[in-house]
Amino acid sequence: MPASSTLRRSLAAAATLPLLFGALAACGYGSSSDKDDAGKATPAANGKKLSADSVKIGYFPNLTHATPLIGVQEGLFQKELGGTAVKTATFNAGPSEIEALNAGSIDIGWIGPSPAINGYTKSKGQSLRIIGGSASGGVKLVVNPGKVTSLDDLKGKNIATPQLGNTQDVAFLNWIAEKGWKVDAQSGKGDVNVVRTDNKITPDAFKSGSIDGAWVPEPTASKLVSEGGKVLLDESDLWPDKQFVITNIIVSQKFLKEHPDVVEAVLRGSVKTNDWISAHPDQAKASANEALKKLSGKALPADIIDPAWKSFKTLDDPLAATLQAQADHAVKAGLLKKPDLNGIYDLAPLNKVLKSLGKPEVGDAGLGVK
Repeated sequence: MPASSTLRRSLAAAATLPLLFGALAACGYGSSSDKDDAGKATPAANGKKLSADSVKIGYFPNLTHATPLIGVQEGLFQKELGGTAVKTATFNAGPSEIEALNAGSIDIGWIGPSPAINGYTKSKGQSLRIIGGSASGGVKLVVNPGKVTSLDDLKGKNIATPQLGNTQDVAFLNWIAEKGWKVDAQSGKGDVNVVRTDNKITPDAFKSGSIDGAWVPEPTASKLVSEGGKVLLDESDLWPDKQFVITNIIVSQKFLKEHPDVVEAVLRGSVKTNDWISAHPDQAKASANEALKKLSGKALPADIIDPAWKSFKTLDDPLAATLQAQADHAVKAGLLKKPDLNGIYDLAPLNKVLKSLGKPEVGDAGLGVK
């Protein structure tokens, strides 16, 4: 994505901590700039207003943010909020969404694990809580089959990740270390050359031959496949039960304290949206693509959205143990000082919703508020 001044400020601030992990959240393939969407949704005519006149939610125009894309588009959030209006804003970088949350420009956001960890630790645990999960998976290693035919062939090759310290970069560095290979995390030089490349540029770099493959999220992975690439590894295969968090729901602690009823309504909308997605996968895919078209001006073609849609799963569980594992991987790579994540989760509102809907509660891996 473009190197905005917001991104430069966020990276500079992270470097002074030093904290590189969490610069971005599985992003770079949405809109070209952060923006507020078209005002607010119309509150239900006969709906009861909750404790706030409106709730401001933020998310990325990415497939792995399918829950808010579809929940907003189909009016599923507004239905739960009644007379409290939904206002939306979209972002294409984790730091700018965290800045918006800290400034009160949004109240609740969908975001990747890296910036959620970064925002929590930089604020010394004062800014946000993770209150739910939203998506798992959707990350693949795609290679040029003319240059790479096996995982061992990656040695000496140029493999792209979205950005130094982002979620996919950390995952790839961890995979390299587990192979017993050496790479300098900062420069990317070593047994494999890790080339940090904007996801919007990666397909052209792949076509030109300047990179031999990429460890990237959807739909970038499927874009590379459409250009002749081959999926060599699905990151889901590296995780227990093939699940790892790619998108969380966060809330400002101030808003959670002042408007718990609104937070609960948004979470109910999220759970019901995920149920609707599971029950109507084709209709949900079309709805997500229509939302992407409205936000970015261009829908994804079938040869990209069809495989991309199948590679991730929407869910309510934040998969807290995998968030801790991702933080541990970043520490091992030398990109992150060991963070104190105690209290990053408050899953009581989500578990209240899940219980009311007859669903099993979810856990926080010991990282919840005490």
